Formats: sequence, structure tokens, C-alpha cells
Amino acid sequence: MPEGSPALRGAIPRVFTLGIAIESKDSNLCSVAPSRLKRERVISATESLDVTVSNFRIALLPGDGIGPEVTSAARELLDAITAIDPSLHFQTEAFSWDAEQYLATGSMMPSDGLATLAQFDAIFLGAIGDERVPDHISLRQIIFAIRQGFNQYINLRPVKLLGGVSTPLAGRGPDDLDMVIVRENSEGEYSGLGGTLFPDSDDEVALQTSVFSRRGVERVLRYAFELARSKGRPLSSVSKGNALNFTGVFWDEVFSEISAEYPDVPSNNLLVDAAALHLVQHPEKFGVIVASNLFGDILSDLGAALVGGLGFAASANLNPERTFPSMFEPVHGSAPDIAGKNVANPVASLWAVGMMLAHLGRVDWEDAIVAAIESVLVDGIVRTPDLGGTSTTSEMTTAIVNALKAPSA
Repeated sequence: MPEGSPALRGAIPRVFTLGIAIESKDSNLCSVAPSRLKRERVISATESLDVTVSNFRIALLPGDGIGPEVTSAARELLDAITAIDPSLHFQTEAFSWDAEQYLATGSMMPSDGLATLAQFDAIFLGAIGDERVPDHISLRQIIFAIRQGFNQYINLRPVKLLGGVSTPLAGRGPDDLDMVIVRENSEGEYSGLGGTLFPDSDDEVALQTSVFSRRGVERVLRYAFELARSKGRPLSSVSKGNALNFTGVFWDEVFSEISAEYPDVPSNNLLVDAAALHLVQHPEKFGVIVASNLFGDILSDLGAALVGGLGFAASANLNPERTFPSMFEPVHGSAPDIAGKNVANPVASLWAVGMMLAHLGRVDWEDAIVAAIESVLVDGIVRTPDLGGTSTTSEMTTAIVNALKAPSA
């Protein structure tokens, strides 16, 4: 909270002022102050045969379910890129911070987990989720802990229909479905503040407090406007100001202020229910969508359904200032029903690698990866079961890597 700001009234846990809360097995809170973490620069460049080599350290968090399988696909892609491009080298290190870790220790990651990850250039997350661990614990102890602890306040979700993939929308094609959803990723409805009154009684009440700060709303809106300007696309801000008479109205007021700074970017303000309707009926009207944590979360999964399913849902959790490493992930979840069967669609994982490389300064590799993915999908020979095929995760990963190596990729 900026100096001089009025204090929030009511019962706000102290841990909010420290940064994040990690919930332990016995319900105690372990607080981590991200401001105390000092990230050292670990990107190095050496000259060899007139080629500048960029060495990037990547932390791998395979996680649960199909997470290790899609993380293996991501590692295979990184190895292939290193072989193709002599200017890139990736040093990966995997950490077994998952449900087994929680069951053994009471925490999804060790108390110095953030300090460990802070030494890397980027983080790749496979999937988190196990029926033996309540979802709200696994999610908050690792995914939210990293997003909030590393101030990854921007979540990017491309919603793009690739050639060779069908959409449930009749008469629509790749030209109609090509947008980016910018989601506020560090506060809002997922701030983790609240409590329960009169537990185990007929008068029990659960409270969940949303936190919308001016700094938080302004920076996500400005990021979205800059992105829309760079792409030459319109921007739609999504809220629910007619019903959420404090947070929704505040978001809309800040949007009105920021939009005045970008007269060259066509923009509008939509209620979240109207936005969901128009995403289905008029997807071609969207270029960049910006929304709060909850609304962006929901709309981005709707977007994934329109472009082939969660197997295509790549995601970037960005700290734009690069004070801390950013995290990249497929957001399909751990899919325990197919875990260990080598049939998960690796596209979201490989696309997330592309987003990671773009963040590290190599947008050309993201373009090449997406083109390789699309060439395999258009070819139609290698497809995982979710796409109506019989290929394995390994086979589809290899096909995409081979397409990347091909001269035409």
C-alpha cells in the first residue's frame, strides 16, 4: 500500500502486508516477504566462433498427474532448440514440489522455495492437483505463492484457433478466433483474504474479501492497452460494475481514466456476462481482453473451449519489470484420469515454452514453435486422443520437434 494511503478497515490479516500466505498442513500460516528476496542476474553471454550464447537457467516444477509428462515434452523442445540454435543454451533443474511433498512435509514447497526460484531466469510449471490434497491448499501453496510472491501481476492467455483444429462455433475459422486475454494475476478476487464466522452453527458465515488497488488495476490496464496498441487490435475491459458496487465500479472508473491516455486504441467496457455471450456469438470482434483475476480466469477457459480445448491453453505469469522470474504453464490441470498413460496433448506445454522464450527476448522462437505446432495439426497424421487420434504425448511432441527442425518451419 502506498505511503499515506488510508488503512484498510476491518480484519485484514497481517500476512497481507508481508506479501503472501502459505498455508501449512496444520493450518498455521508461514509468511514470505518477497521484498527480501534478492534475485541475482544469472543470464550470461560468452563469445565463441562469433556467436553470442545466451545461457538461461530454467526451474522445472513438473507437479502432479500429467504434469511430469508435459514437462518432459517441454524439456525435449528446449533440448531441440539448443541443438538448432547455437546462440541459446538452457540449464534446467527440476524440483519435486507436489502432492507427495505436501503429504510428507505438510507444505507443497519448502520454506525457502521462493528464494531458490528467484535465482532462475524463468519457471516452467507442469500441473498441480491431486485428490489427496484439497485444491485450495495445493493451488495457494505453490501457484498463488509464486504468482503473488514474485509479483507476477500479468497473466497472458492466447486464444487462437490454429489450422487443423475445429471449433464448436459453426461457420467460424482461424480468422475469427485470434485474441489475447490479459488477466490481473496478483490481487482481486483471489487475494486470499477472508474467514469464517460462527463455524459449525446454523449461523455460519463465510467471507471472501476482494482487494482492488489503484496501483494493481492501473498497471494491468496500461499493460493491456500497450499490448493492444502494439498489435493494432481493439481492447475490451470486462467487469461487473452494475452489481459489484465497490470493486466493479472502481475498475470501470480506472478504465475510463486510462483509456483517455490511449485515444488511438479502440476500446469498450463490457459486463462479464455480456462478454461471455459475445465471445461465443461475435468472437471476431475481440483483440485484447483485460479483466480481473476471477473474470479473466473464467473467460480464458471459455476461450480455450472455442479453440480446441484446454490442450491448447498456454499461459504466462509475468513480472513485467523482471525483478523476479516469470512462470509459464499449460493450464489444463493434472488430469488424473489419464496420468501416466502418455496420451496428454502436449501443445499447451510446448506453446508455453514459446511464450517463455518470447519473454526471454526470443519472439522468433515463439513464432517458430506455434508454426511447427500448426503444421503438425494441419497434416493431421499425429494427433492425441483429445483431438480424435491415437498418438501418444511422446509421438506428438516428436512430430512437432521434427517440424521445427524442418527447413520450412
